[in-house]
Amino acid sequence: MRVVVVGSGIVGAAAGYELVRAGVDVVVVDSAVAGRATSAGAGIVCPWSSGVEDPDWYRIAVAGAEHYRELLSALASDGETELGHRRVGALRLVTEAESEEVLRRVTERAEASPMAGEVELIGARRARELFPPLGHDGAAVHIPGAARLDGRLVRDAMLRASVRRGARVVEGTASIVADGGVRGVRVGDELVGADAVVAAAGAWSSELLEPLGVRVRVVPQRGQIVHLRLPGVDTASWPVVLPGSSRHYLLAFDDSRVVAGATREDGVGFDHRVTAAGMAEVLGEALSVAPGLAGATYVETRVGFRPMGPDGRPLLGAVPGVDGLVVVNGLGPSGLMIGPYAGAVAARLARGADPGIDLAPYDPLR
Repeated sequence: MRVVVVGSGIVGAAAGYELVRAGVDVVVVDSAVAGRATSAGAGIVCPWSSGVEDPDWYRIAVAGAEHYRELLSALASDGETELGHRRVGALRLVTEAESEEVLRRVTERAEASPMAGEVELIGARRARELFPPLGHDGAAVHIPGAARLDGRLVRDAMLRASVRRGARVVEGTASIVADGGVRGVRVGDELVGADAVVAAAGAWSSELLEPLGVRVRVVPQRGQIVHLRLPGVDTASWPVVLPGSSRHYLLAFDDSRVVAGATREDGVGFDHRVTAAGMAEVLGEALSVAPGLAGATYVETRVGFRPMGPDGRPLLGAVPGVDGLVVVNGLGPSGLMIGPYAGAVAARLARGADPGIDLAPYDPLR
């Protein structure tokens, strides 16, 4: 059996890796287009603190977080260990008025997901010990099981491991060839025959699928995310910081780097630019929470286009009327948390295996 995966972000890379580990002949098509969400994403794995109330989103978000244990183990067995992944915990900043309710909600979720660890409410002094630049003078809900990772490193590791196992990566723009069912994918002058196709093209899915008469409700949302550096400071174990007053965040990596994000800009299409307003928003939010970052060195701003679906839930499933076509998309701001799991589910569908989750809430054509 041969499956072509269109898209080599973290979702497509995960689908390819799952397939090749199952003995499938795999071809991954990489368009190398600027602005892929994986290349710009923060890499926060902490579904338990989310304010999203949709139980179907939360179910797959937790599954995504828990899938990382299996993925990390598999990659390690394939010699891939440099992933930027570390279990650093998270601080959900709270006001006095909301602290009790937030603690209750996060604790209830954590009790059903042992990976989250033992949640506790800590004071401002302890929070600043964990993340020294903080200026927050209130309490924080500490979630020790939260993790962060480098999406680029995880994606590249899965692609390398897949190639070593026999997968092929083809560069170019893909078009799916179908006649009642998929027949293959054309990339430039090459027609790659396939028994199934996994469409993991992110925000660019419309141009891939509409020629087949398949419409997915995915639009690009621009995100600008700023990278800073604190020279000589050991930031490796600093927790993720999640201010309750906004959708912005802070997280740190091993190389004295702190990441501040991110804008959520609708209606700008694929305008791949760093803007003055975007920089002002991200840095303003970051410094309002962590004024100790004021002296940090500016490193870069990354821009990515999140594939936004109609309701926050992923678009995941087989497409009726086009045998062999599986869509996985619409992960929005949760792509690095849910992506590897969603890609693995799509891979199971493509080879006719049990997906392991009820996919009705994630109908890709809804």
